[in-house]
Parts: sequence; C-alpha cells; structure tokens
Amino acid sequence: MLLVVAAALVDRDGRILVQQRPAGKPMAGLWEFPGGKVEPGETPEAALIRELAEELAIDVDHACLAPACFASDTLGNRHLLLLLYVCRKWRGTPVARHATALRWVRPVELYGLDMPPADLPLIGLLEALV
Repeated sequence: MLLVVAAALVDRDGRILVQQRPAGKPMAGLWEFPGGKVEPGETPEAALIRELAEELAIDVDHACLAPACFASDTLGNRHLLLLLYVCRKWRGTPVARHATALRWVRPVELYGLDMPPADLPLIGLLEALV
C-alpha cells in the first residue's frame, strides 16, 4: 500500500494549483496536485505540510487542511491510496521547486489536462466543492 497525500490549493478567484511532473520521473509531463508520500510514523497532515514546504516553498498550518476526498488505484505492483485535502490559506508564494511548471486553473479546466489516473476521479468532487 502506498499512502500519498495531495492538496488542492484554492486561491481567492476559485482557481486550483496544479504542477507538472518533471522529465525523468514516472508519469513525466502529467499535471498533478502537489503533495507526496507519507513517511513511516508521519500523519497524513504532517506529510502534506512537509511536502508543500519542500515542493512549493509555502507554509501551511494543520488547521488550514480540510480533508476533501480520496482515490484508490493500482500503481504497478502496488496499491495507491491518495488522500486529497483542500487548502485555502498558506504563507508564501508557490514556487515550482520539484516540478517543471505550475498552473492555476478553474476546476472545470482540470478535465482538459493530462493527469495521473488516480487524480481524475477527484476532479468532479473538487468542482462541487470549489
């Protein structure tokens, strides 16, 4: 089981931040919600706070992470469980530290992006939430 956390960062205009996976990584070029793997002994929220600091150079408080939905998918010989949180408040300006690019999009625009299979079922739920 691979436990992964991700954030739908929502700006004041109702747009969501996605990042593009860099060359050399699995699923390179696809757009995804920022986040990453939960390390042993880490809570999902602590992992997401750490990942957002590492990937985007932003600070997020635990209280600003609202559990939204999850996805379950087969990933090679492992099973992926993706926990998605919505976050509307953070400190700093997101910077693409580990991604090729960042893009702010309206929820409906997510349908037109090439995204990992596990992220696709989350789009409709986000559209209803945002």
